[in-house]
Amino acid sequence: MDIARPERAQLLRRRRIIWGGAAVLVVAAGSLALARLEPAAPSIEGGTLWIDSVKRGEMLREVRGQGTLEPEREQWISADNAGQVVQVVLRPGANVTPDSVILRMTNPELAQQAQEAQSQLSTAEADLRVLEAQLATQLLNQEAEAAGLSAQLAEARLQVEANERLHTEKLIPDITLKVSRLHADEMTKRQQLEEQRLARLREANAAQVAGRRSQLEQLRTMQRLRNEQMVALQVKAGIAGILQEVAVEAGQRVNPGTILARVAQPDTLKAELRIPETQAKDVAVGQVAQIDTRNGIVAGRVARIDPAARQGTVAVDVTFTGPMPPGSRPDLSVDGTIEIERLPDVLYMSRPAFGQPGEKIGLFRVSPDGDTAQRVTVQLGRASTHTIEVVSGLNKGDKVILSDTNEWDGYSRLRLH
Repeated sequence: MDIARPERAQLLRRRRIIWGGAAVLVVAAGSLALARLEPAAPSIEGGTLWIDSVKRGEMLREVRGQGTLEPEREQWISADNAGQVVQVVLRPGANVTPDSVILRMTNPELAQQAQEAQSQLSTAEADLRVLEAQLATQLLNQEAEAAGLSAQLAEARLQVEANERLHTEKLIPDITLKVSRLHADEMTKRQQLEEQRLARLREANAAQVAGRRSQLEQLRTMQRLRNEQMVALQVKAGIAGILQEVAVEAGQRVNPGTILARVAQPDTLKAELRIPETQAKDVAVGQVAQIDTRNGIVAGRVARIDPAARQGTVAVDVTFTGPMPPGSRPDLSVDGTIEIERLPDVLYMSRPAFGQPGEKIGLFRVSPDGDTAQRVTVQLGRASTHTIEVVSGLNKGDKVILSDTNEWDGYSRLRLH
């Protein structure tokens, strides 16, 4: 007959619970692992990608813009000072250089002021030399006094040392030793005070000389101004070109600001470039530029930067430092490149399709075998027209994909074939 065994049924139930729980754990772990699996790396045709290598060396920062050739403006010459025209040296139509004298003027009052300014300057220079000699003598006397006190202090300290030895041998009374020590202390304080007086004297002397030199510089500036005003009475063209007009006649008296003559440069051109406003912040007056006129490349320098942006660009004027090629004429379209700076010994690469200077971006670095590309974070630095500095994230010789990779933003790895 059947015998009831309740303990076996309980054991079977426990086993079912254990195996069920284990199955649930296995399924949960598998689901979690599957959830963490990255999507399969897409396969890309390597020939369709723009791949460049990271280089180390000098990186030339430059910006580029298009523009036109424009004529230089005419030069209007006005009177800097009042005076009377005594001679018209050149007439309209004359070819002039910057030092060509067009007019000669005279001003007796200005000549007297220039002579007085020179006299005051000479007197002030002599007074300064006398003051410097007097202060140097005072300083030497004070230094001698300080040196004498230093010698007395040394003598007092030697006396204290001698008295201490004699006192140890019971050869002098206590009072003698104390007196010598008091004398040494007194000399120490006097010597310190004398050093302070010497330092204060040096400061006072320096202040006096500085004040006198300041006055002398003011007189020197005034003397230079008077001399420049006298030189300006010889009215010069200031630029090379053709004298277009002389607006005064001999014997005529003129006031400051009166228009005297006009000089034009009909053959002198400049390039007006339109630089993108995002790059114009690095452009500065004086930077070297290269202008492609389609007939040749001419060297130049940045002469002016428009303070306002118009339609996303900033106007930059470039004056030429080399001869213009044949066929150059106003309104001719040109391309210009402005050199910003040269960065020695930096990591750099070609500019990627995305990313701005100073940003952190993700780029795909190609493996050495060229079969895969792994996404890495790259810190960009300063940029040029075609290149950009690599601050961190890449090393020399690394190959990276610079094409637009937005469609693969969800992947950390690409397969190349």
